[in-house]
Amino acid sequence: MAKKERVLFALHIFVGIGALGGGLAAILNPHEPLGVPAEALKNSPFENYLIPGILLFTLIGLGNLAGAAALPSRLRLRSYSSSILGWALMIWIIVQCIMLQDVVFLHVLFFVIGAVQAAISIQILYEEGRFPATLILCFKGSKS
Repeated sequence: MAKKERVLFALHIFVGIGALGGGLAAILNPHEPLGVPAEALKNSPFENYLIPGILLFTLIGLGNLAGAAALPSRLRLRSYSSSILGWALMIWIIVQCIMLQDVVFLHVLFFVIGAVQAAISIQILYEEGRFPATLILCFKGSKS
């Protein structure tokens, strides 16, 4: 694996394990996972953390671990899935901040990690000449 892919792999593992832990905590104790009271959800459509916990566990947790597993396999879709997972993490964090009406260090950290995942994935897609990077190559070629 190239250096970029190793960094992406490590980020997927880090996010995946963290999301599994946070999601499982919310599933097992939906009224106060990790000490966060359900009252924090007063501006959200949820009464407790069960549904967000299931989503965090499956989409972000298992998704990132699957993304990590795909990287060494050299599957064609691996960079696309890594990009989607990075964007999904950023969207997750934005929605979470809106619902909780709060921003803490972990929100910023995981938003940046999602942005790095997406950026590295897009760079790999560009280097491999795959869509959407092919659009950039087309515009770049038309200016020459």
